[in-house]
This record gives sequence, structure tokens and C-alpha cells, in this order.
Amino acid sequence: MTAITAQRNTAQDVRRQSHVVADSVTMLRRNLLHILRYPGLSLFTILGPVVILLLVVFVFGGTLGAGLPGVDPAGGREAYLAYVMPGILLITIAGTASGAAITVAMDMTEGITARFRTMAISRAAVLAGHVLGNTIQAIIAVALVLGVGLAVGFRPTAGPIEWLTAAGLIVLISFAVSWIGIGMGMQSKTVETASNLPLILTLLPMLGSGFVPTDSMPGWLQWFAQYQPFTPFIESTRALLLGTPLGWNPLLAIGWCIVITVAGYVWSMVNYERKSVR
Repeated sequence: MTAITAQRNTAQDVRRQSHVVADSVTMLRRNLLHILRYPGLSLFTILGPVVILLLVVFVFGGTLGAGLPGVDPAGGREAYLAYVMPGILLITIAGTASGAAITVAMDMTEGITARFRTMAISRAAVLAGHVLGNTIQAIIAVALVLGVGLAVGFRPTAGPIEWLTAAGLIVLISFAVSWIGIGMGMQSKTVETASNLPLILTLLPMLGSGFVPTDSMPGWLQWFAQYQPFTPFIESTRALLLGTPLGWNPLLAIGWCIVITVAGYVWSMVNYERKSVR
């Protein structure tokens, strides 16, 4: 009897897991269609980092680049483009959290999520669909912004292995940031709040090593800049694309991705469950 019960439990677990996967794919398809129907959110996600890139490189790049350690002042703009490009890519990822939060908040305020609660759909799958859709959107946005960077003179020195590693890291960061964006959307009571709350994330690359070395900052800010999550994200991407020393940054980046993903998942699910019982 024990063996038969164990087999039944195993079969039920398999069916439950396949149900969650199927629901997640359905929700992912829905969110991808949502992205196509509302291209303004994706366009803003891409245009914002592109404008920042062009502004800092062509207006401030000559001066800022000349101040980088070991850089010939005559090539300051090219050096600064290489330095700032990883930070711009991380700003792009951080910006996609706003789209995720807005989409979730719209579903909450328009009653779509409440309708899902009455259907035989896994609750985890509803949120997973949002996360996977936003991760795909972030990867596409990063590729387009990188294309602009290459067009204006960014010349990475990475080989195939470094490119693949950098791409994998970008996917991990995008996945983690998407969970935080979903949590912010679930927490927000209005779409307006959901659109403003993720702006905090876009500031972190600027308060890290995205635009200037952290050791050039005041002491009170330097500590925060060195130990916040976006600095190892940026330094790992910079090292992989440009051949600078990796150090412990990849391990720190992966560790932060795990922490952010778990925190975002728990935050999102707690809010989802809490609002489901209302």
C-alpha cells in the first residue's frame, strides 16, 4: 500500500508540475501579445538609455573620458564610450522593471487578475508569465541598445566564450530585476505609482560604477556604490566585454541575482495571496 500511495503521489506531482508549466506558457504568450499591442512601453525602455548614452558620450564624454585612469586625453571620448556602455546596458535592464510593474498594476486595477483567481490557473504561473515576458523584453532591449553603441563606436574585445558568458549574465540579471518589478507592481495601488516606483532601480547604475569609478566618489557614497548590487553587475559585464579584471565580481553578481530573485518572488507571492483573499 505504501508503494502504491507513493506512486500516486508522484503521478499527482508530475501532473501538477506539468499544469504549472502549461499555464506559465499560456501566460507568457499573453504577455508577449501585450507587448506587441502596447509598443510604447518597449519604445520608452529603449529610447531612454539611448538618449543617455548619446548625451554623456558626445556632450560630456571628452572631459569625463580624459579623467579615467591611464587614458590619453586625446582619446577621451572613445575611452569613455567603452567605460560607460556596460552601465547603459544595466540601465536598460533596470528600466524594463517599470514596464513589468505597469503591466501587473493594469491587470490588478482592471480586474483581470481577479478573473484569473476564479479560473483553474496556477497562481505562480500568472506571475511567471509576467516575469518571463519581461525578461524577453529586457534581452531584446539590451540587444538594440548595444547595437546603437556599436554604431557610435563601441568596440568590445570579447571572444565567443566571453560573449556567451556576458549574455548568460544579462539573462540572469534581467530575470532577477523582472521579479522585483513584478513585486513593485503587485504592491502598488495605482498604475501611476507602479510607473514611478521602479525609477529607484534606474538610479542604482548611476550610483555605482556605471558612469565614473567608485573611488572617485565621496567616502560616504563610495561605500554604498561599491556594495550595492549593480556595481558587480556592471563590473562583470565590463570585464567580459572589455577584458578588465574579473575578480570576485561574477560571484557577487550571481549571488545578488539569487537574492533579488528570491526576494522578488516572495514579495510578489505574498502580495498575490494577500490580495486574493479580499
